[in-house]
Amino acid sequence: MPPRRIIIDTDPGQDDAVAILLALASPEEIEVLGITAVAGNVPLPLTARNARITCELAGRPDIRVFAGCDRPLERPLVTAEHVHGRTGLDGPELPEPRMALQEAHAVDFIVETLRREPVGSVTLCPLGPLTNIATAFRRAPDIVARVAGIVLMGGAYFEVGNITPAAEFNIYVDPQAAEIVFKSGAQITVMPLDVTHKALVTTARNDAFRALGTPVGQAVAQMTDFFERFDREKYGSEGAPLHDPCVTAWLIRPELFSGRLVNVEIETGSELTMGMTVADWWGVTDRAPNATFMGDVDADGFFTLLTERLARL
Repeated sequence: MPPRRIIIDTDPGQDDAVAILLALASPEEIEVLGITAVAGNVPLPLTARNARITCELAGRPDIRVFAGCDRPLERPLVTAEHVHGRTGLDGPELPEPRMALQEAHAVDFIVETLRREPVGSVTLCPLGPLTNIATAFRRAPDIVARVAGIVLMGGAYFEVGNITPAAEFNIYVDPQAAEIVFKSGAQITVMPLDVTHKALVTTARNDAFRALGTPVGQAVAQMTDFFERFDREKYGSEGAPLHDPCVTAWLIRPELFSGRLVNVEIETGSELTMGMTVADWWGVTDRAPNATFMGDVDADGFFTLLTERLARL
């Protein structure tokens, strides 16, 4: 099988960076056509910076990085420095990027790429708020039918919320964008908190990253050292969940994950539950299924894959 051709849409974030590194370490399965940055974990200038830092860490300054939307469609931007630190990549000391940011807007790149490439040949992989993707779909509705699929990190069902009692961060930041994407008719695969909270960076798993003895292994270990302090305190868990790399891992080894094709609706009307992903996991409505909502992951297999691939960089 030829590698899956993808666009990574992201708001790095330590876990976003690890997801990008995993993709760039897996050329047999994944060809990264470009990386589009969006405001989310930190404001847009920092997410665009962090995406380029990550590419250079991987030894891939040839990857094109585009800056996209700097705010949600309708709501003020909510960020997560309390989790990711002031820069979004707090933890390791990494040099400022030398590679240039592309001049084109991320949304234009998404639209032009989907119109240029054969129908069904490009997969969109959003790791942050869905503002760029929704803006592209609104601006160019014809591209929706050209998308091979969307594999995203966002939402929750059994794990409910991590930024509010009801909502996961990526969906909460721009629920109106999420609603557009989930109602688009595109084939969607969702990595919610229900999965990512089972992919915990324990001390032993983080030691395995550090034991790689490479700049990448060291940086990832330092990223997760920083990142996990928040989740250990919040959840009392044995480590931090690595949310976004679940998207990349599914592209490489989908058999590591299991889930259900269900209907997923996005709450946009209630401030109390704004951004909630209402997943009809038990099939109690007659609403048509619109997303494969993952529910479980082989965590040991996931971390074995991640460690093996990071060792290549």
